[in-house]
Amino acid sequence: MRFIERDWLSANGIFFDDGQSTALIDTGYIKHRDMTLAVLRELLGQRPLDQIINTHLHSDHCGGNALLQRSYHSRTLIPAASAPAVRDWNQTALTFERTGQRCEPFTLDGTIDDGDELTLGGLQWQVIAAPGHDPHAVVLYCESHRILISADALWQNGFGVIFPELEGESGFAEQRAILERIRSLQVDIVLPGHGPLFTNVDEAIERACRRLDHLGSDPARNARHATKVLLKFLLLEHQQVALDAVPALLNTIPLIDLANQRYIGMPADELARWAVDELVRAGAARIDRQMLIDA
Repeated sequence: MRFIERDWLSANGIFFDDGQSTALIDTGYIKHRDMTLAVLRELLGQRPLDQIINTHLHSDHCGGNALLQRSYHSRTLIPAASAPAVRDWNQTALTFERTGQRCEPFTLDGTIDDGDELTLGGLQWQVIAAPGHDPHAVVLYCESHRILISADALWQNGFGVIFPELEGESGFAEQRAILERIRSLQVDIVLPGHGPLFTNVDEAIERACRRLDHLGSDPARNARHATKVLLKFLLLEHQQVALDAVPALLNTIPLIDLANQRYIGMPADELARWAVDELVRAGAARIDRQMLIDA
């Protein structure tokens, strides 16, 4: 099993090779698809990639699917609840349109669901439903080696944006439930969707619970956090954006517009200035000659 740590535009990947079959969990963002393919070619040599598995279908986790399918004819498994949207290629249901992100169409060969078991790298993995960040997400747990592939349900310092709450759907309660489910497991090593692998699992869960309390106590706080994250994602993709273009850019992202109308209530220009200021203050961006530049 090989843990492939990437940046915050592309989710981490987990590569398996037991000598008989190979698999990759999550394929990164479309901008990095050629990099994903190059890494796999180095790992695989002349062998095929037999299987792709997605923990959920946000664009940073499945953006390399189509290229890898063309290159290797890999069998692709996705969470069962996302299957209808993929078969119809409904970009609204798949969140790509709502978040202003891109993903090349891909196909599916099968699904995974809560309670399923997979054999990867010669080990048995349990599929566990992990709604919260995404209502259809799953995590994978290997009891024999006490390893959790946590996707965006748990990072070393937090978890993914609770997107359902932006649209008036439940997400905070589901996120708390998956954190408690992880707490109940015997986990020594966590392979997250972003950031480094970690072993201080109890401490990470406590940090995540405190963060959830902070965000869940004020839906507007969660909405503002999501706005910053989505703007940062655009910066990661484009590297720089003209400052005077940021309000219009945010207006093209339906989820930000909805969150602003529902929870934040700022004029577009004011929201853009606030988001820019927050990224700069956090060291996640800088301003140079009227350009907002990824830091």
